[in-house]
Amino acid sequence: MAQEKLPKSAMDRFNLCERIAIITGGAGKLGMRHAEAVMEAGGIVTLLDVDKEKLSLACDKLSKNFQETSIEGIVCNITDPIQVENARDQILEKSGHIDILINNAANNPHVGADAGDQRQQNLSRLEEFPLTLWQQDLAVGLTGAFLCSKIFGPVMAKQNKGVILNISSDLSVIAPDQRLYHNHDLPDSQQPVKPVTYSVVKAGIVGLTRYLSNYWTGKGIRVNALSFGGVYSSDLDPAFVTRLENLIPMGRMASTDEYKSAIIFMASDASSYLTGQNVVLDGGRSVW
Repeated sequence: MAQEKLPKSAMDRFNLCERIAIITGGAGKLGMRHAEAVMEAGGIVTLLDVDKEKLSLACDKLSKNFQETSIEGIVCNITDPIQVENARDQILEKSGHIDILINNAANNPHVGADAGDQRQQNLSRLEEFPLTLWQQDLAVGLTGAFLCSKIFGPVMAKQNKGVILNISSDLSVIAPDQRLYHNHDLPDSQQPVKPVTYSVVKAGIVGLTRYLSNYWTGKGIRVNALSFGGVYSSDLDPAFVTRLENLIPMGRMASTDEYKSAIIFMASDASSYLTGQNVVLDGGRSVW
């Protein structure tokens, strides 16, 4: 296999100019940050999301902030292969190529939030966890990533170049510390917990990453995972934040924009010799 020709300047390798990036779960907080990162590096973004209203708002906001960059949103349920194929055809009809796929979509219930939410009652606990929630979470977080890779990947293989970036979590390499969610007013049988599906999905994403990286390595496709730690937001319970920060060597959660440069690195030629890896950005939590 011939060596790939890269820009001479190391900084030029971060350029995503004219590259088409697809981001699943694109209307969510992290999805929009990933989009900003790609667009800041010159890329062209298509957001996929099942929520039509949120998708429209996300596209409007990004368009205002990046007026000279193309942004498109496609309503798409990534658990439905027909809808994913339709999205692929729509993108190819307009752009003719697909360069980057960021598998970001996942269910991530906020533990300890609204007690009226089914997940925040004792149904979140393993003994009571409903099969329907298990199936829903795996469908979005794992099956969705599989289907998008299966459907968009061959386009990249035909081009002999592409990047698949799977968004995972530090909980792909460590178990959730359920003490973070402990409520002194509840008995053990009713304590809120991070659901089993979150860890299973994120670990599965890493397994999918390794498989795909080996499967398509001869086709110029690089596949990696980014495993994020917790992102701080003002609506988090201060007691929870303090507990979590005590588990992190750097002593803090990530800021909202702190992962953007990692997205650019992993999606661009700057990481041209990196594939099959799970890069963990967690402030050191997983090594303490």
